[in-house]
Amino acid sequence: MLSTTQLNTMLELQDKMNTKVNPQWLTAGYQYLRAAMIEAVEGIEHHGWKWWKAQTKDLPQLQMELVDIWHFALSAIIIEFDGDIQRSAKTISEQLESGETSVKFDGKDYHFSQQGILDNLELLSGLCAAKRFSVPLFIQIVEQADMTPDELYRQYVGKNILNFFRQDNGYKEGSYIKIWQGQEDNEHLVEVLNSLDIQLQDYSNLVYQGLRQRYPN
Repeated sequence: MLSTTQLNTMLELQDKMNTKVNPQWLTAGYQYLRAAMIEAVEGIEHHGWKWWKAQTKDLPQLQMELVDIWHFALSAIIIEFDGDIQRSAKTISEQLESGETSVKFDGKDYHFSQQGILDNLELLSGLCAAKRFSVPLFIQIVEQADMTPDELYRQYVGKNILNFFRQDNGYKEGSYIKIWQGQEDNEHLVEVLNSLDIQLQDYSNLVYQGLRQRYPN
């Protein structure tokens, strides 16, 4: 289960990134759950669902879609609580601790703990289309995609910090160097993430510092 520290870290990072894009993002009317719905459908594509042709599941891409869904879901939750990070974290924790294994949608109970990942992704996309999000359902999908909550946290923080790092080093202006020492920045990120304990209180700051130490002056 995601810890309070992990939830607060992710929510704060999401708020900072959204604010970097638009300081008035809380009232801009962005459709974050619509974006999450699209990512869920893309996750179905990466898994493979077509019975009339041979398909290979692309697990890393599916996991990346889930990380993107979580970015959008956190944004929607923060908006729901008018930017209050503590209340947002408390609500997510309560949902995770509820032991909920089903959701009611369109008058029908869906027991997502008994469904496969494709049915659950479809259910999640339907809920998002209806402007709803179930954290327990999402975590069920995460685990079905061979990710632990800790791995979700690790990948989420990594992607978020890399976005910050790129922006801080000229990505928008076109001066950012994406490849150095023979590796792309996301490869350097993986090495930094693998070198750090995710339980560290200042984990996200250490990820940023790790990238900065490697980046060419």
